[in-house]
Amino acid sequence: MKKYIKGIFKKVIFKSDQNYIIGLFKVKDTNSSDLEDFVLETITFTGYFHELTVDEKYIFYGDMVDNPKYGLQFKVDEYQRVKPEGKDAIIDFLSSDLFSGIGEKTAEAIVNTLGENALDIIKDDYSSLLLVPSLNEKKAKNIYDVLKKYDQSYDIIIYLTTLGFSMKDSMIIYNKYKELTKMIIEENVYNIIDDIDEITFSKVEMVRKNLNIDDLDARRIMALIVHVMKELCFNKGDTYLYFDEIYENVIKILNYDFSRDDFELLLIEISKTGRIKIDDKDYYLKEYFDSENNIANIVYYLTNKKDTKYKKIEKEIEKLQLYFSVTYNSKQIEAIKNAYEKNFSIITGGPGTGKTTIIKAILELYKRLNGYSYETLTNKLALLAPTGRAAKRMSESCLFPASTIHRFLKWNKESNKFMINENNKASCEFVIIDEVSMIDVNLLDSLFKGLHKNVKVVMIGDYNQLESVGPGKVLKDLIDSDMINVTFLSELYRQDENSYIAKLAKEINENDLSDDFLLKKDDYSFIETDSANLKTYIKKVVEKAKEKGYTSDDIQLLAPMYKGENGIDSFNKLLQNIFNPNRGQNEIINKDIIYRENDKVLQLENDPDNNVFNGDIGYICNIDKGNIFVDFDGNVVKYTPKDYSKIKHGYAISIHKSQGSEFKIVIVPIIFSYRIMLYKKIIYTAITRAKQNLTIIGDKSAFLYSIKNEMIYERKTKLKERLQSFLLNN
Repeated sequence: MKKYIKGIFKKVIFKSDQNYIIGLFKVKDTNSSDLEDFVLETITFTGYFHELTVDEKYIFYGDMVDNPKYGLQFKVDEYQRVKPEGKDAIIDFLSSDLFSGIGEKTAEAIVNTLGENALDIIKDDYSSLLLVPSLNEKKAKNIYDVLKKYDQSYDIIIYLTTLGFSMKDSMIIYNKYKELTKMIIEENVYNIIDDIDEITFSKVEMVRKNLNIDDLDARRIMALIVHVMKELCFNKGDTYLYFDEIYENVIKILNYDFSRDDFELLLIEISKTGRIKIDDKDYYLKEYFDSENNIANIVYYLTNKKDTKYKKIEKEIEKLQLYFSVTYNSKQIEAIKNAYEKNFSIITGGPGTGKTTIIKAILELYKRLNGYSYETLTNKLALLAPTGRAAKRMSESCLFPASTIHRFLKWNKESNKFMINENNKASCEFVIIDEVSMIDVNLLDSLFKGLHKNVKVVMIGDYNQLESVGPGKVLKDLIDSDMINVTFLSELYRQDENSYIAKLAKEINENDLSDDFLLKKDDYSFIETDSANLKTYIKKVVEKAKEKGYTSDDIQLLAPMYKGENGIDSFNKLLQNIFNPNRGQNEIINKDIIYRENDKVLQLENDPDNNVFNGDIGYICNIDKGNIFVDFDGNVVKYTPKDYSKIKHGYAISIHKSQGSEFKIVIVPIIFSYRIMLYKKIIYTAITRAKQNLTIIGDKSAFLYSIKNEMIYERKTKLKERLQSFLLNN
């Protein structure tokens, strides 16, 4: 038996954009002995609602929960509106805010004329209202329309929840389709996956049986094909797929042996809907096909656009050297000149090769050559990076505002859309983008759509770093096309006589590792141990660094895997006890994770509304009544219990999450149990995060194996080929 409370909705305390409501409810009745103490009391409730009208009667199904901050609340799983009964109830209903222009006297006249069945009579025939004195046809039609819409929306919400959708998802679906909802659901429920980001294939799979959709229904199979293609592209980083891999994965899930010919016909049918694109023997999701094409078009246009020439640019660069007290080498001068004269250029190099020095020079040169004030320059030039930490690092190094790409494009989390787009372009005329190896094809496409065609673009990144999490290998494809103005930086600057980090990175890239990697340096150590003693040595290294005055903000452990005794999750527990043991500070236990005040935490997703982004690291400054408050460099963000999944401890993080960041001290464990993740690019990325000191702990053989292992999966992309095809056709 479902527990319920029946009563009157009194007030909204909080309402989110997705109709999550915290409110007050006067309980009149219940069917549960557990809830009898709340009868005739006004209680707090929470839940997702399509629509609630103050002072109207409802039945709320759910149960009482004890919220750490707000105390006892009734958590509503589903609800029903109680139909007005009796003359007084109907008068109250018709004179409510729902019906504008209908006061109590008019409502009373309606009930006196039509009786206690007034609502049913009106819904059957609105002209019955014309029998009521003082009601004209316009008012009668308005009452009828509101009543029908009121009933219809509620009926549709109930219909969706009956199918198996949650109340939250039901309201999202209804708000998208309104009165067309039922027709669209019954025609092809799988279509809503393409229209609504929150509705996934898995969610639709949970309700399909209630719509009598069997396993081999063509609608299901076509949706499954698109779902499989999305999963394969995201997991592998591909922008297109081959027939066999789609075919094999789909029939494995269906457990049905389609003929290859029949399957190909299905792919052709899906392509007619615009969801996929068949390009010879390559099968694209349409969004990736369009993204690659758009990027290639923009890059080709900018690359072939007439250069900007400035006769005295060499003289200005000489002045910059005096201004910054540096001496640029020939490659750095080339990069600075290309940035100004070319409309599209790339600068690539490893750690210590002076990429930040060049960004500072480009900024100052552009300001001088155009005669801009600092304020004008902030409107004309944009410094961008894919992560918050990379943007912050660039801003601090250049003393100039920098932003994440998502923030620059004004990403709306609720709609998952960028407000800066092809119809509303940014006003800047020069864009410098750092850490480009992290950018996938969709994000770069979105950025290009938001820029005017007269813009200058400079991309900066390390060709040898890990590729983006999302599909594509943008930086590699652009450079490998041999069509772009690329400056390769190789001369090392960030080192002294006994500095080794940048040298080690260079040796790894050039496959020329010397025996020095086992020797201790001022900024480097390799501690040999086995997996059983790995944590013991990590603890010793961290405690020694602490004794020297280094904090958890200075020290970062980077590992390739999360699970297991020597995984990131386990390391975080070890390091939490070193940096932030329980000394009586407030803490919260979420599953098997303990969050304490002063803990170091990592943000796991973009949240532009709170100015915090995937990869940002902050510290828990307060825990109060179930809420965790995290300080990200002065920006304090509140996490309620439903938000806990957005953060993890940040003492140890994945190498992928470290991209775009630098840390004073980096500790990298390397053992053979990580074998599946031991390859050259991931180790190179890890060691290049170290700014002052690098310690590698583990198995020498595992380290040598990893830097020799270049057999990583080569992503299937066509950006390079699309650029080269322009050259052949023009």
